[in-house]
Amino acid sequence: MKNIINKIKENYLILIVVLLTGLSMGYAFFNDNDRKDQVSEELSGHEGHDHEGEDPSTWTCSMHPQIKQEEPGDCPICGMDLIPLSALDEGSGEEYAGAVMMSSEAARLADIQTSVVRRAKPVKTIYLQGKVETDESEMAEITSRFGGRIEKLHISFTGEQVNKGEKLATLYSPELVNAQRELLEAYTMKDSHPAIYRAARSKLKLWDLSDKQINRIEQQSEPELYFDILSPISGTVMQRHVSAGDYVKTGESMFMVSDLSRLWVVFDAYEDDLPWIREGDSIEFTVRSLPGKTFLSEVDFIDPFINSKTRTAGLRVEVDNRQGELKPGMFAGAKLYSTTADNSDELMIRRSAILWTGKRSVVYVKVADSESPAFTYREIETGARAGEYYLVASGLEEGEEIATNGVFKIDAAAQLEGKKSMMNPGGGKISTGHDHGNMEMGSEDRQQDTPSLFRDQLTAFYDAYVSMKDALVETDAGKVKSRSRDVINALEDVDMALLAGDAHMQWMDQLEELEKTIREIIDSDDIEKQRKAFLELNNTFYRTVKTFGLNHDTVYYQYCPMANNDQGGYWFSNEEEIRNPYFGDMMLKCGEVREMIVN
Repeated sequence: MKNIINKIKENYLILIVVLLTGLSMGYAFFNDNDRKDQVSEELSGHEGHDHEGEDPSTWTCSMHPQIKQEEPGDCPICGMDLIPLSALDEGSGEEYAGAVMMSSEAARLADIQTSVVRRAKPVKTIYLQGKVETDESEMAEITSRFGGRIEKLHISFTGEQVNKGEKLATLYSPELVNAQRELLEAYTMKDSHPAIYRAARSKLKLWDLSDKQINRIEQQSEPELYFDILSPISGTVMQRHVSAGDYVKTGESMFMVSDLSRLWVVFDAYEDDLPWIREGDSIEFTVRSLPGKTFLSEVDFIDPFINSKTRTAGLRVEVDNRQGELKPGMFAGAKLYSTTADNSDELMIRRSAILWTGKRSVVYVKVADSESPAFTYREIETGARAGEYYLVASGLEEGEEIATNGVFKIDAAAQLEGKKSMMNPGGGKISTGHDHGNMEMGSEDRQQDTPSLFRDQLTAFYDAYVSMKDALVETDAGKVKSRSRDVINALEDVDMALLAGDAHMQWMDQLEELEKTIREIIDSDDIEKQRKAFLELNNTFYRTVKTFGLNHDTVYYQYCPMANNDQGGYWFSNEEEIRNPYFGDMMLKCGEVREMIVN
């Protein structure tokens, strides 16, 4: 019983101690807060003090780092939870001036990737179109050395195979008969007048008579009335210009014989590709009649001049054709893998790092030694393209680190923050009437808030347009006319009632111009008139795409300076590779990408 009483007293004692400790801590806490309030009231009367940002917990959006709030919550743009900004190095100094600052979480979510600018030997894959041709060094044109009449034709048709020395035709020539009589007279006095004898033999030799034929005339002591025209080489009769009974004059062409066991393939190389091509470069090509088979050869010769009409130079390769698989006139497509002609190291960057707008090329350079990702806007000058890379003419230095993935997201952040960007190289806040909380964004080229269904319908019109453009590339006026009807049908399916206000009025203006130019294409069977109307169509359609947008990820706006009588012409394409609708095969690769529109 005594033990129980003692135990109860011990528990009461512990309880009293705990209560006293709690009262002491509460007093200290509230007293400290009173002192803080008093100090705060005293400091509030001090002018010139800025207490904004004393709270270390500034909050931002991982996808929209321009959003900064003093308390947690949701991003007013995307609705994501805000995160503390404590890990973001705001940076200072000139290297951070105008830089786009991102948290590590934002860079990860945006999939920002970078690479270091290096020097290397650029390698480019050049696509070429060409044609199989006869080897000019293996061709023989048989002309008449003297006038006469074709008595007999031994060649029945063009394309016939002949051997060296085989008869092609038999000719009767009074001139040849007289020359033979001169030889027989000189032969009787060859010992007393050897010079006259040698001259008579030489005359017949110059007329393509062999020593064997001349000796036979001497032995027969009678001139031969008929002379056989013999093939000087083995090969194929490519041309036959005479028939039995025809009279031929001295120097007139009678036959063309070519040895097709070795052929040339001549490819057209555009002048901007020539710096990449050297004699001896390996080249692989295919022909349509032999699908799946690849021929390997080397560049044997490069034309020393440029064709003024096609702006191309010929590349010649030789190929063994003893199997007879290739035939002159066949079309061939080739790929040539080459470094620059001077084989020098060049400064190179991935093409995914570059943003194009008009004549400007833009990259984002990572600020060195920053704790968190920071990127600065930089305009550069690019050189030739080498596969997935571009040569850099100016604007970057070796060793600098640039963004190669997620570049559009960095640029979008720069636009939202009013810093230098692709669409706003001067920097500063810009507005297009879009309201995202208290943020102003976009530029005069920014697309309107177009209804999704309207964009779907406009995209269907664009797809029909691309099909018509491809027919222009093929230089097929009938196909252009047919596909332009699909274009006008797609345009009629675009519902203008989906738009309202200024957007509706803009579409009304553009619709009238689009209809007019497409009708001109439909009403014409002349490919050049169709191309002229297509030129006007693109001037309007560009404004349409920029105003309302498409549901294509990327559209390439391309330009040929030689179109429209050297005044230039534009068109849209789904691919970056140039396929010129204004010239077709004549100048298929003439042009460049002037703008890459990302919707």
